[in-house]
Amino acid sequence: MSDETNNEPAAKPGKRPSYIAYSVREREGKKSKFTEIGVVFPHKDGKGFDVLCDAMPLSGRITLRTQEEK
Repeated sequence: MSDETNNEPAAKPGKRPSYIAYSVREREGKKSKFTEIGVVFPHKDGKGFDVLCDAMPLSGRITLRTQEEK
């Protein structure tokens, strides 16, 4: 870890996140349920990411997926 802090705003208006953060809940006999809980933006220097979560999963598992066109 570095002592440097990224003081830049995490998200600029109009900038798309690199990944979407999901909570994934396994369900017996059914497909897993993905719930969007946040977004991920890369740092300008390319050496890290900011993860902005609106919620935290009870399981502790967060899955990051690339954003797909809708």
